[in-house]
Amino acid sequence: MSEQMTGAESLVRSLTASGVEVCFTNPGTSEMHMVAAIDKVEGLRPVLGLFEGVVTGAADGYARMTGKPACTLLHLGPGMANGIANLHNASRAHVPIVNIVGDHATFHAKLDAPLASDIAGYARPFSSWLKTATSAATLAQDGAAAVAAARTPPGGIATLIVPADCAWEEARDVAAPLPVPERSAVSETALSAVAEALRSARKPAILMTGEALTARGLAAAGRLAEAFNAKLYCDTFNTRIQRGAGRVLVHGLPYFGEMALEELSKVDKLILVETKAPVAFFAYPNKPSTFAPPDCEIVTLAAPGEDALGALEALADDLAPGVTAETMALALPDVPGGALNADSLGRIFAHFLPENAIVSDEGITAGMAAAIYCAFTRPHDWLQLTGGAIGDGLPMGAGAAVACPERKVVCLQGDGSAMYTVQALWTQAREALDVTTVILANGTYDVLKIEFDRVGVGAPGPKALSMTEIGAPDLNWVQLATGMGVQGFKATTAEEFAKVFAACMKEKGPHLIEAVIPGM
Repeated sequence: MSEQMTGAESLVRSLTASGVEVCFTNPGTSEMHMVAAIDKVEGLRPVLGLFEGVVTGAADGYARMTGKPACTLLHLGPGMANGIANLHNASRAHVPIVNIVGDHATFHAKLDAPLASDIAGYARPFSSWLKTATSAATLAQDGAAAVAAARTPPGGIATLIVPADCAWEEARDVAAPLPVPERSAVSETALSAVAEALRSARKPAILMTGEALTARGLAAAGRLAEAFNAKLYCDTFNTRIQRGAGRVLVHGLPYFGEMALEELSKVDKLILVETKAPVAFFAYPNKPSTFAPPDCEIVTLAAPGEDALGALEALADDLAPGVTAETMALALPDVPGGALNADSLGRIFAHFLPENAIVSDEGITAGMAAAIYCAFTRPHDWLQLTGGAIGDGLPMGAGAAVACPERKVVCLQGDGSAMYTVQALWTQAREALDVTTVILANGTYDVLKIEFDRVGVGAPGPKALSMTEIGAPDLNWVQLATGMGVQGFKATTAEEFAKVFAACMKEKGPHLIEAVIPGM
């Protein structure tokens, strides 16, 4: 390209040339030349978030549904720090994101201005690729390299730090897309080891995540399960699971260690697909941190980034020829009346969830029933909180809706965690996204009450309880939603919830339902 342009424009043009179509952003002064470039260049859609955790969580949801990166645009180190929790979740999900962070101009950085910080130090723990641009002339190549790095299997966060002068100085080139490596083939040694483990097992189990949880991967794993009487498990929290009628059922490994230990207690061969041997989320006094039995043989079929789908299908063709995997029949629960609680809400949720819906699940304890009932409802995709840093559910749903505007997105959302990134409702309204948010309004952090007991510190007193309950004052979710442009409803009975949820499943646009249920 011969016409004069800024480094920022060369970067934006290079990103779009490499297939980046959306920029989730909350920019500041140091990013104004990037803002101007996005304004000028066709092909990159800006989506504003009013908090950086919304920006990064939306990029996560978008990547989960498209398999390709959006870019973020964040304001210096403190702006990125506001979004790090959801970048942590995204890194655990192995999704591609191009994370662009503005910085002070190179000549200004030495002056220690108030917003100066160690951006690279902040970014290093969650970034699979990290670079600070040094020149406007090479910024285009940096952008192309970032996209290729983010898309390198299994997917990761490529962070590009852009000093302001690199953005405003003159550049002349647009970089061509770089080649992206394919997933590497699983070795014959690994295939043979898994085949031998399955043949010799008394009680085998297959633990999966990643691409293995697509309908295709589950079908292949299901054939192996039928042939060897193996149970299929997935990680407790996963990037994306394709669930529902016509698909193979996979059992989520329980969150609570005691339950996970019991679940795996008789397993003698554990096959890992794109995951690692299961460990507890936290350490507890006098309780084990690993779940596989001591005498269980653990064999890895595919590591993250390897061709798990090809490996599962090759094994199924070799070891289970002619075997058909058992799939779930459609079994919609009845619509209950009376009290609204986690169980009745879960039944109603599963009954009315439309085919091809996307569920962004941050329901924590109160959402467990809905997850169970939805295994037998219409086919859908289920997104989970992969890194355990709460506050991903609402923005992840927004990003999924940007990625898939033709599909209904439902956020199954705890009330406490919703407040971390409640600004996502505003983005849903501004972008007219087809998202229905169900707030599980129990007025408490129930999981903390459970954990208080499990760590063995006795019964909580008044001060401890004050740190686990979020009433007094009660959150008014209808008013919060209305104030951000989202139509809100409140349901206190099963009949009320069924009526409004069914209506929202048929009507496009952003909606919120405050479902008042009892806490512990």
